[in-house]
Amino acid sequence: LTGGRIAPMTTTAAARAERLARARKEQGERGVDALLLGPSADLAYLTGYHPPHLERMTLLVVPAAGDPRLVVPALEAPLARDQLGELEIEVAAWPETDDPVRLVAATLAAAGATGGQLGVGDQLWSTFLLRLQEALPAAGFVAASTVTRQLRMRKDPEELAALARVAAAIDGVVEGLDGLRWAGRTELDLARDIEEAIRDSHDRFCFAIVASGPNAASPHHGASGRVIQPGDPVVVDIGGRLDGYCSDTTRTLVVGEPPAGFQELYALLHAAQLAGCAAVRPGVPASAVDAACRDPITAAGHGELFVHRTGHGIGLEEHE
Repeated sequence: LTGGRIAPMTTTAAARAERLARARKEQGERGVDALLLGPSADLAYLTGYHPPHLERMTLLVVPAAGDPRLVVPALEAPLARDQLGELEIEVAAWPETDDPVRLVAATLAAAGATGGQLGVGDQLWSTFLLRLQEALPAAGFVAASTVTRQLRMRKDPEELAALARVAAAIDGVVEGLDGLRWAGRTELDLARDIEEAIRDSHDRFCFAIVASGPNAASPHHGASGRVIQPGDPVVVDIGGRLDGYCSDTTRTLVVGEPPAGFQELYALLHAAQLAGCAAVRPGVPASAVDAACRDPITAAGHGELFVHRTGHGIGLEEHE
Protein backbone atom coordinates (compact mmCIF):
# COMPACT_ATOMS: atom_id res chain seq x y z
CA LEU A 1 0.00 0.00 0.00
CA THR A 2 1.06 3.55 -0.74
CA GLY A 3 -0.93 6.38 0.79
CA GLY A 4 -3.69 3.96 1.73
CA ARG A 5 -4.43 2.96 -1.86
CA ILE A 6 -4.93 -0.55 -3.16
CA ALA A 7 -1.85 -2.19 -4.61
CA PRO A 8 -2.12 -2.64 -8.40
CA MET A 9 -3.12 -5.95 -9.88
CA THR A 10 -0.49 -8.21 -11.38
CA THR A 11 -2.48 -9.29 -14.44
CA THR A 12 -0.66 -8.91 -17.75
CA ALA A 13 -1.51 -6.25 -20.30
CA ALA A 14 -2.34 -9.02 -22.77
CA ALA A 15 -4.92 -10.50 -20.39
CA ARG A 16 -6.53 -7.11 -19.85
CA ALA A 17 -6.60 -6.40 -23.59
CA GLU A 18 -8.36 -9.73 -24.10
CA ARG A 19 -10.92 -8.77 -21.44
CA LEU A 20 -11.62 -5.48 -23.22
CA ALA A 21 -12.13 -7.39 -26.47
CA ARG A 22 -14.58 -9.75 -24.76
CA ALA A 23 -16.38 -6.77 -23.24
CA ARG A 24 -16.91 -5.25 -26.68
CA LYS A 25 -18.18 -8.55 -28.03
CA GLU A 26 -20.61 -8.83 -25.11
CA GLN A 27 -21.72 -5.22 -25.70
CA GLY A 28 -22.47 -6.01 -29.33
CA GLU A 29 -24.54 -9.04 -28.37
CA ARG A 30 -26.53 -7.09 -25.78
CA GLY A 31 -27.05 -3.89 -27.74
CA VAL A 32 -24.91 -1.71 -25.46
CA ASP A 33 -23.15 0.99 -27.48
CA ALA A 34 -20.67 2.01 -24.79
CA LEU A 35 -19.67 1.25 -21.21
CA LEU A 36 -19.14 4.12 -18.75
CA LEU A 37 -17.25 2.81 -15.73
CA GLY A 38 -16.15 4.82 -12.72
CA PRO A 39 -13.89 3.60 -9.88
CA SER A 40 -14.99 0.01 -9.33
CA ALA A 41 -14.01 -3.63 -9.64
CA ASP A 42 -15.30 -3.52 -13.23
CA LEU A 43 -12.81 -0.79 -14.15
CA ALA A 44 -9.98 -2.63 -12.38
CA TYR A 45 -10.92 -5.89 -14.12
CA LEU A 46 -10.69 -4.35 -17.58
CA THR A 47 -7.67 -2.08 -17.08
CA GLY A 48 -5.78 -2.98 -13.89
CA TYR A 49 -6.29 0.59 -12.65
CA HIS A 50 -7.55 1.17 -9.09
CA PRO A 51 -8.48 4.87 -9.00
CA PRO A 52 -9.39 6.60 -5.76
CA HIS A 53 -13.05 7.47 -5.18
CA LEU A 54 -13.02 11.26 -5.51
CA GLU A 55 -15.43 14.13 -6.11
CA ARG A 56 -13.50 14.52 -9.37
CA MET A 57 -14.84 12.33 -12.17
CA THR A 58 -12.85 9.32 -13.36
CA LEU A 59 -14.57 7.41 -16.15
CA LEU A 60 -13.52 4.63 -18.49
CA VAL A 61 -15.40 4.92 -21.79
CA VAL A 62 -15.48 1.68 -23.81
CA PRO A 63 -17.39 2.10 -27.09
CA ALA A 64 -18.52 -1.07 -28.82
CA ALA A 65 -17.05 0.48 -31.98
CA GLY A 66 -14.05 2.69 -31.32
CA ASP A 67 -11.06 2.95 -29.03
CA PRO A 68 -11.48 3.03 -25.22
CA ARG A 69 -10.56 6.22 -23.38
CA LEU A 70 -9.84 6.79 -19.70
CA VAL A 71 -10.98 10.22 -18.53
CA VAL A 72 -9.13 11.14 -15.32
CA PRO A 73 -8.36 14.23 -13.25
CA ALA A 74 -4.96 15.60 -14.28
CA LEU A 75 -3.49 14.97 -10.83
CA GLU A 76 -4.36 11.23 -11.15
CA ALA A 77 -2.94 10.80 -14.66
CA PRO A 78 0.55 9.65 -13.55
CA LEU A 79 -0.94 6.92 -11.32
CA ALA A 80 -3.32 5.86 -14.08
CA ARG A 81 -0.57 5.55 -16.69
CA ASP A 82 1.63 3.65 -14.23
CA GLN A 83 -1.06 1.10 -13.38
CA LEU A 84 -2.20 0.70 -17.00
CA GLY A 85 1.34 -0.31 -17.86
CA GLU A 86 1.59 -1.58 -21.42
CA LEU A 87 -2.18 -1.65 -21.95
CA GLU A 88 -2.92 0.69 -24.86
CA ILE A 89 -5.64 3.02 -23.62
CA GLU A 90 -5.64 6.77 -24.16
CA VAL A 91 -5.54 8.66 -20.86
CA ALA A 92 -7.47 11.92 -21.27
CA ALA A 93 -6.45 14.09 -18.32
CA TRP A 94 -8.74 16.99 -17.50
CA PRO A 95 -7.50 20.05 -15.56
CA GLU A 96 -9.30 21.35 -12.50
CA THR A 97 -11.09 24.09 -14.43
CA ASP A 98 -12.31 21.82 -17.24
CA ASP A 99 -15.50 19.77 -17.52
CA PRO A 100 -14.87 15.98 -17.72
CA VAL A 101 -18.39 15.37 -19.03
CA ARG A 102 -17.35 17.25 -22.17
CA LEU A 103 -14.52 14.76 -22.73
CA VAL A 104 -16.89 11.83 -22.20
CA ALA A 105 -19.44 13.27 -24.63
CA ALA A 106 -16.73 13.89 -27.23
CA THR A 107 -15.52 10.31 -26.93
CA LEU A 108 -19.05 8.99 -27.39
CA ALA A 109 -19.66 11.33 -30.34
CA ALA A 110 -16.51 10.08 -32.08
CA ALA A 111 -17.87 6.54 -31.72
CA GLY A 112 -21.38 7.53 -32.84
CA ALA A 113 -22.83 6.52 -29.46
CA THR A 114 -24.28 9.75 -28.03
CA GLY A 115 -27.79 8.57 -28.83
CA GLY A 116 -27.21 4.92 -28.09
CA GLN A 117 -27.60 2.58 -25.16
CA LEU A 118 -24.99 3.32 -22.48
CA GLY A 119 -24.01 0.81 -19.81
CA VAL A 120 -23.31 2.79 -16.64
CA GLY A 121 -21.21 1.35 -13.85
CA ASP A 122 -23.36 0.00 -11.04
CA GLN A 123 -21.28 1.92 -8.50
CA LEU A 124 -21.03 5.22 -10.36
CA TRP A 125 -22.06 8.06 -8.05
CA SER A 126 -25.44 9.60 -8.80
CA THR A 127 -23.88 13.08 -9.04
CA PHE A 128 -21.90 11.91 -12.07
CA LEU A 129 -24.75 9.94 -13.62
CA LEU A 130 -27.13 12.89 -13.41
CA ARG A 131 -24.61 15.13 -15.17
CA LEU A 132 -24.14 12.53 -17.91
CA GLN A 133 -27.88 12.16 -18.39
CA GLU A 134 -28.26 15.92 -18.70
CA ALA A 135 -25.44 16.14 -21.25
CA LEU A 136 -26.65 13.14 -23.28
CA PRO A 137 -30.46 13.54 -23.50
CA ALA A 138 -30.77 11.23 -26.53
CA ALA A 139 -29.01 8.30 -24.85
CA GLY A 140 -30.54 5.40 -22.95
CA PHE A 141 -28.93 4.19 -19.73
CA VAL A 142 -28.71 0.63 -18.39
CA ALA A 143 -26.63 -1.05 -15.70
CA ALA A 144 -23.15 -1.98 -16.94
CA SER A 145 -23.39 -5.26 -15.07
CA THR A 146 -25.61 -6.58 -17.87
CA VAL A 147 -22.29 -6.80 -19.71
CA THR A 148 -19.58 -7.04 -17.06
CA ARG A 149 -21.11 -9.74 -14.87
CA GLN A 150 -21.04 -12.13 -17.83
CA LEU A 151 -17.28 -11.58 -18.04
CA ARG A 152 -16.32 -11.50 -14.38
CA MET A 153 -18.22 -14.59 -13.23
CA ARG A 154 -15.98 -16.72 -15.45
CA LYS A 155 -12.44 -16.50 -14.09
CA ASP A 156 -9.54 -16.59 -16.52
CA PRO A 157 -6.29 -18.46 -15.72
CA GLU A 158 -4.58 -15.39 -14.22
CA GLU A 159 -7.56 -14.82 -11.91
CA LEU A 160 -7.63 -18.45 -10.81
CA ALA A 161 -3.95 -18.23 -9.93
CA ALA A 162 -4.51 -14.98 -8.00
CA LEU A 163 -7.44 -16.48 -6.10
CA ALA A 164 -5.35 -19.53 -5.22
CA ARG A 165 -2.60 -17.26 -3.83
CA VAL A 166 -4.94 -15.19 -1.68
CA ALA A 167 -6.78 -18.31 -0.47
CA ALA A 168 -3.46 -19.81 0.63
CA ALA A 169 -2.62 -16.56 2.41
CA ILE A 170 -5.83 -16.55 4.47
CA ASP A 171 -5.47 -20.28 5.15
CA GLY A 172 -2.15 -19.44 6.79
CA VAL A 173 -3.90 -16.93 9.04
CA VAL A 174 -6.54 -19.51 9.97
CA GLU A 175 -3.88 -22.06 10.83
CA GLY A 176 -2.44 -19.62 13.35
CA LEU A 177 -5.71 -18.93 15.18
CA ASP A 178 -5.24 -21.71 17.75
CA GLY A 179 -1.86 -20.22 18.67
CA LEU A 180 -3.52 -17.04 19.98
CA ARG A 181 -4.66 -16.57 23.57
CA TRP A 182 -8.45 -16.30 23.66
CA ALA A 183 -9.86 -16.59 27.18
CA GLY A 184 -9.76 -13.39 29.22
CA ARG A 185 -9.19 -11.12 26.20
CA THR A 186 -11.68 -8.91 24.40
CA GLU A 187 -12.99 -9.44 20.89
CA LEU A 188 -11.17 -6.24 19.94
CA ASP A 189 -7.87 -7.66 21.25
CA LEU A 190 -8.25 -10.77 19.07
CA ALA A 191 -9.39 -8.73 16.06
CA ARG A 192 -6.21 -6.63 16.29
CA ASP A 193 -4.03 -9.75 16.41
CA ILE A 194 -5.82 -11.19 13.37
CA GLU A 195 -5.57 -7.90 11.50
CA GLU A 196 -1.81 -7.92 11.99
CA ALA A 197 -1.58 -11.49 10.66
CA ILE A 198 -3.63 -10.57 7.59
CA ARG A 199 -1.45 -7.53 6.91
CA ASP A 200 1.63 -9.76 7.09
CA SER A 201 0.34 -12.06 4.33
CA HIS A 202 -1.83 -9.76 2.17
CA ASP A 203 -1.40 -6.42 0.42
CA ARG A 204 -4.39 -5.04 2.27
CA PHE A 205 -6.43 -5.83 5.39
CA CYS A 206 -10.20 -5.73 4.78
CA PHE A 207 -12.07 -7.04 7.83
CA ALA A 208 -11.88 -9.19 10.95
CA ILE A 209 -15.17 -10.14 12.58
CA VAL A 210 -14.66 -11.71 16.02
CA ALA A 211 -18.03 -12.59 17.55
CA SER A 212 -18.07 -14.48 20.85
CA GLY A 213 -20.87 -16.06 22.86
CA PRO A 214 -24.23 -14.43 22.08
CA ASN A 215 -22.57 -12.04 19.63
CA ALA A 216 -21.91 -15.00 17.32
CA ALA A 217 -25.60 -14.95 16.34
CA SER A 218 -25.02 -11.70 14.42
CA PRO A 219 -23.30 -12.55 11.09
CA HIS A 220 -21.71 -9.10 10.67
CA HIS A 221 -21.01 -8.32 14.32
CA GLY A 222 -18.40 -5.65 14.95
CA ALA A 223 -15.67 -6.72 17.38
CA SER A 224 -16.49 -5.27 20.80
CA GLY A 225 -15.08 -4.99 24.29
CA ARG A 226 -16.79 -8.21 25.39
CA VAL A 227 -14.31 -10.44 27.23
CA ILE A 228 -14.13 -13.95 25.80
CA GLN A 229 -14.83 -16.63 28.41
CA PRO A 230 -13.95 -20.35 28.63
CA GLY A 231 -16.67 -22.32 26.88
CA ASP A 232 -17.54 -19.50 24.48
CA PRO A 233 -18.14 -20.34 20.82
CA VAL A 234 -16.41 -17.69 18.69
CA VAL A 235 -17.17 -16.98 15.03
CA VAL A 236 -14.21 -15.52 13.14
CA ASP A 237 -14.90 -14.05 9.67
CA ILE A 238 -11.78 -12.55 8.08
CA GLY A 239 -10.40 -11.33 4.78
CA GLY A 240 -7.93 -9.19 2.89
CA ARG A 241 -6.62 -8.53 -0.63
CA LEU A 242 -3.57 -9.82 -2.44
CA ASP A 243 -2.74 -8.74 -6.00
CA GLY A 244 -6.18 -7.12 -6.13
CA TYR A 245 -8.11 -10.32 -5.29
CA CYS A 246 -10.05 -11.01 -2.11
CA SER A 247 -10.00 -13.64 0.60
CA ASP A 248 -13.02 -14.28 2.82
CA THR A 249 -13.01 -17.17 5.29
CA THR A 250 -15.20 -17.99 8.28
CA ARG A 251 -14.41 -20.43 11.07
CA THR A 252 -16.19 -21.33 14.31
CA LEU A 253 -13.99 -22.06 17.32
CA VAL A 254 -14.72 -22.98 20.92
CA VAL A 255 -12.60 -21.80 23.84
CA GLY A 256 -12.05 -24.94 25.91
CA GLU A 257 -15.01 -27.29 26.33
CA PRO A 258 -18.11 -26.50 24.23
CA PRO A 259 -21.37 -25.60 25.99
CA ALA A 260 -24.27 -28.07 26.22
CA GLY A 261 -26.01 -28.62 22.89
CA PHE A 262 -23.30 -26.93 20.85
CA GLN A 263 -21.86 -30.07 19.30
CA GLU A 264 -25.30 -31.21 18.10
CA LEU A 265 -25.95 -27.85 16.43
CA TYR A 266 -22.48 -27.82 14.89
CA ALA A 267 -23.04 -31.34 13.53
CA LEU A 268 -26.30 -30.15 11.94
CA LEU A 269 -24.52 -27.26 10.25
CA HIS A 270 -21.76 -29.57 9.04
CA ALA A 271 -24.34 -31.94 7.55
CA ALA A 272 -26.01 -28.99 5.80
CA GLN A 273 -22.66 -27.90 4.37
CA LEU A 274 -21.94 -31.40 3.04
CA ALA A 275 -25.43 -31.52 1.49
CA GLY A 276 -24.73 -28.25 -0.31
CA CYS A 277 -21.38 -29.51 -1.57
CA ALA A 278 -23.04 -32.68 -2.87
CA ALA A 279 -25.59 -30.56 -4.79
CA VAL A 280 -22.97 -28.56 -6.69
CA ARG A 281 -22.45 -29.53 -10.32
CA PRO A 282 -22.46 -27.73 -13.68
CA GLY A 283 -25.84 -26.31 -14.63
CA VAL A 284 -27.32 -26.33 -11.11
CA PRO A 285 -28.61 -22.89 -10.04
CA ALA A 286 -27.25 -21.39 -6.83
CA SER A 287 -30.79 -21.50 -5.39
CA ALA A 288 -30.75 -25.30 -5.55
CA VAL A 289 -27.49 -25.43 -3.59
CA ASP A 290 -28.95 -23.01 -1.06
CA ALA A 291 -32.04 -25.21 -0.72
CA ALA A 292 -29.90 -28.32 -0.18
CA CYS A 293 -28.23 -26.57 2.76
CA ARG A 294 -31.44 -25.03 4.07
CA ASP A 295 -33.63 -28.14 4.05
CA PRO A 296 -31.92 -30.14 6.85
CA ILE A 297 -31.78 -27.05 9.06
CA THR A 298 -35.46 -26.36 8.46
CA ALA A 299 -36.31 -30.01 9.14
CA ALA A 300 -34.51 -29.73 12.49
CA GLY A 301 -36.70 -26.77 13.46
CA HIS A 302 -34.18 -23.98 12.98
CA GLY A 303 -35.20 -22.67 9.56
CA GLU A 304 -36.17 -19.21 10.79
CA LEU A 305 -32.60 -18.71 12.03
CA PHE A 306 -31.08 -19.24 8.57
CA VAL A 307 -30.85 -15.50 7.83
CA HIS A 308 -27.84 -15.56 5.49
CA ARG A 309 -27.66 -16.94 1.96
CA THR A 310 -25.51 -20.05 1.63
CA GLY A 311 -22.63 -18.30 -0.10
CA HIS A 312 -21.48 -15.70 -2.57
CA GLY A 313 -19.02 -15.22 -5.38
CA ILE A 314 -15.55 -13.83 -4.74
CA GLY A 315 -12.88 -12.20 -6.85
CA LEU A 316 -12.05 -8.50 -7.10
CA GLU A 317 -14.80 -7.98 -4.51
CA GLU A 318 -15.59 -9.93 -1.36
CA HIS A 319 -19.22 -10.29 -2.49
CA GLU A 320 -19.05 -10.76 -6.26
